[in-house]
Amino acid sequence: MSKLKIAVQKSGRLNQDSMKLLKDIGISVDNGKDQLKASARNFPLEVLYLRNGDIPQYLRDGVVDVAIIGENILVEKGEDIIVAEKLGFSKCRVSIAVPKSSNATSISDLEGKRIATSYPNTVNKHLSKEGVEANLHIINGSVEIAPNIGLADGICDIVSSGSTLFKNNLKEIQVLLKSEAVLAVSPKISEENKVILQRIQFRIQSVLKGRNSKYVLLNAPNDKLEDIINILPGMKSPTVLPLAQEGWSSVHSVIDKSQFWEIIDELKAKGAQGILVCPIENMVL
Repeated sequence: MSKLKIAVQKSGRLNQDSMKLLKDIGISVDNGKDQLKASARNFPLEVLYLRNGDIPQYLRDGVVDVAIIGENILVEKGEDIIVAEKLGFSKCRVSIAVPKSSNATSISDLEGKRIATSYPNTVNKHLSKEGVEANLHIINGSVEIAPNIGLADGICDIVSSGSTLFKNNLKEIQVLLKSEAVLAVSPKISEENKVILQRIQFRIQSVLKGRNSKYVLLNAPNDKLEDIINILPGMKSPTVLPLAQEGWSSVHSVIDKSQFWEIIDELKAKGAQGILVCPIENMVL
C-alpha cells in the first residue's frame, strides 16, 4: 500500500505545532528522539524530519509528497511550489529592522547601506520593487547581532513577538511579508497519493474550522427570539428548543472566534441569559 511522505521541520516551534496538528486529525506517529523518519500507526503516512530550508528542494524533487512549512521559506526558496492549505499557526513576519539610533523608516532609506539577512531572494525582490540598491550580507542564524558588531546597517529577518529585536536594540521599520504555516505539495506527487492527501486535507479543514469557531448555548425570552436568531446565523440556522419554563427557549449555534466578544455583547443587549460557550474539537461540513 502506498504511503504519503510528509516533511516537517526537524525541531522548534513549527515541529511541535505540526505534530500537534497530525495528532488532532487522528494520526498517531511513533517518533523517537533524534529520529529522522517515522511511520504512522493508523494511517498510510510517513513523516520525515528535515531542515526547514531544505524542504522546498525535497518537494521539487519528489522526495516528499507534501510538507508543513512556513510561507516565508516558500517565498524565499520555493515560489514554484503549490500551497494546498494555510494552517493558521506559526504566524510571523519577515521585516526590515535597524538600530534604534538609526533615522531609517523604510527599506528605501537603506540605499547604499549594508543589510544582513538569511532571506536574500526576498530582500532583493523588494529592493528591486522599490528601486533601491543595497549590499547584502548573507548570514545563517543570529542575524540580529550584525548591526551591533558593525557588519551591517540593518537586517531582514523573521519577527514573531519582537522580543529578539528589543534585546538587540533594534527597531522594526518595514514588514516585507506576513507568513504562517502552510501545507505545500510536490509537483511530482502520484495520483495514488493525491487521494491520501485529500483525506488529510478534509481532516485538517475540519480541525481548523473547529479551532476558529465556538459553540454557544443560551436562554432567550421568546419575545426577543427573532432578534437573537438574527445575531446567530450558525452553520445553516440556530437550533431552537423550548424550555420547561414557559415563554423561554434554548438557542444553540456556532459563532466565529474572531467575532466572539462582539456577538456576546449583542446577545446580552438583546436579552439573552445563561450564555454557555464551548470549544469545538472538529467541525465537519
